[in-house]
Amino acid sequence: MRIQCLVVLAAAAMLPVLHAQANKAKDTGADWPTYNRDLAGTRYSPLTQIDAKNVSNLTKAWSYRLREEGAGPASEVTPIVVNGVMYLPGGSRVAALEPESGKEIWRYELNGGAPSRRGVAYWPGDRNNPPRILFTAGRRLIALNANTGKIDPGFGKEGEVDMIVPYNSVPTIYKNVLMVGANVGQTPLGPPGDSRAYDARTGAKLWDFRSVPQPGEAGHETWAGDSWKGRSGINAWGFYLTLDEERGIVYLPFAAPTANYYGGDRKGANLFGNSLVAVDAATGKYKWHFQTIHHDLWDADPPAAPGLIDIVQNGKKIAALAQVTKSGWMFILDRVTGKPVFGVEERPVPKSDVPGEESWPTQPFPVKPPALARVSFKPEDLVTAEDTTAEHAKACRDLVEKNGGLYNAGPFTPWLFRAEGVAPKSTVSFPGGTGGANWGGTASDPKSGYVFVNTMDDGALGWVEKTKEGSPIPFDKTGVDGTGPGRGNFDVRVVAGGNWPCQKPPWGRLTAVNANTGEIAWQTPLGVTEELPEGKRNTGRTGLAGPIVTAGGLVFIGATNDNRLRAFDARTGKELWMTMLERTASATPMTYRGKNGKQYVAVVASDSLAVFSLP
Repeated sequence: MRIQCLVVLAAAAMLPVLHAQANKAKDTGADWPTYNRDLAGTRYSPLTQIDAKNVSNLTKAWSYRLREEGAGPASEVTPIVVNGVMYLPGGSRVAALEPESGKEIWRYELNGGAPSRRGVAYWPGDRNNPPRILFTAGRRLIALNANTGKIDPGFGKEGEVDMIVPYNSVPTIYKNVLMVGANVGQTPLGPPGDSRAYDARTGAKLWDFRSVPQPGEAGHETWAGDSWKGRSGINAWGFYLTLDEERGIVYLPFAAPTANYYGGDRKGANLFGNSLVAVDAATGKYKWHFQTIHHDLWDADPPAAPGLIDIVQNGKKIAALAQVTKSGWMFILDRVTGKPVFGVEERPVPKSDVPGEESWPTQPFPVKPPALARVSFKPEDLVTAEDTTAEHAKACRDLVEKNGGLYNAGPFTPWLFRAEGVAPKSTVSFPGGTGGANWGGTASDPKSGYVFVNTMDDGALGWVEKTKEGSPIPFDKTGVDGTGPGRGNFDVRVVAGGNWPCQKPPWGRLTAVNANTGEIAWQTPLGVTEELPEGKRNTGRTGLAGPIVTAGGLVFIGATNDNRLRAFDARTGKELWMTMLERTASATPMTYRGKNGKQYVAVVASDSLAVFSLP
């Protein structure tokens, strides 16, 4: 029986003082109290017990089973640890564990659904309410007593609030304000993708931020005619939100409008699509926005909320943030005003030839940093036998021929139009549908100013054609492989169990950006292709989850589909340690210190919660 699992690493404690500190009820250095450890989304832990000198000595310790195989999609959960207790969802349950051993303290079995497979949130309670674990299950927002694991009837109606529109990720809690995004369908008309806030004490709704501006609201003029009416998409679907606690600002990363690949029925820039919007966390009042793509035709969302980091420019401290996108760019903005720190240029981009389409003539390009993933393709970029194998190279040449040749005119190349009866010719778009950067987002080191992100150099193939009668849109993307809209990857199956991309490696990278300068501090391929001959294996691999960083000078990341968890030197990018996992770690790691004084690193992967300690 194959089970979804959580992998944990541990380092032995050497000093008695650590044990005493771990027993303090609110030792924030020991805990990992939110999905990103803090509301700023830094994923930075001040723990130093595991460091660059000893990380290579980590060995296995303990495990915890999350669910049985076939119980649902792969778990993407990042556990939290608060006041020495671990909380996480798994399968149909939410559980509290002893983080030193994995022993269950309590478990709650959910009837009629499953908890979000991404995580839970903790609210500390007040004089009238106990501490709570809050999580989503589709359109249900549910509160448990954190001490007992039982439904807390003081929240909503017998412990539940109906959010109407579902959110499949982790609530963000600031003081007594609980904020969620939204998950909506892929059709042009449907439920709104608004972000919402609720009272963490009562469950009462506090505010609703409209992601498509209504008449009289800022941004409404970017929708031609009545194209704003009933428009779906434009939702903060990412796994979390981030927040400036000092200023009470929450940052909402809104996705592309629907339909994803045709915008002839939504002429204009389409705010707040593909935008980072800053709002007042207490009231939901608009403060500023920054649009990363105008009139998106690629489904290139900002897939994760930004990481907040203070940087220094000309001796002056700037409260900044780093926003990554599926289009391969990172925008470093002043988080108070939304203004680019290093400048952004509107540059001309290729024009769409789809009938009725009015693609935007320019797109925003950050002056710094440069693109973090491949954003264009030339014929000489096609993989060769010298890069990988003769079999792989031939399969890729055959794929190009099957597609009638490939068209790419640089960043933001639009999908070609194919008229009925015309021979196929495909656009190859970089990055493809999964990124650039994806929902894994960033980690930030406040001491060095480095921002860490993993990206995928994958491509997508296809064209736009007239749809069949009865379709909700007149044109949509498809491809020669017949897989339909939104499909068609620029890769081929060479070995059992996985496809290899058809452009030259690297296929995935881990990058450190110095946010003080906007320059890339280091960049390394992330992941290996072990089926390749020695000397060719360091290709990088695809992966969605993100990194964390510690004061011990380490970056930990799983993510890659080569089924490994790794530790890198945060200063240089050198790989210092690696362990094999049974499956891909499709989750962001976390780290904490137990009551026994040991530092642990945990990541959801395959069949067990394995523990590694120093000898």
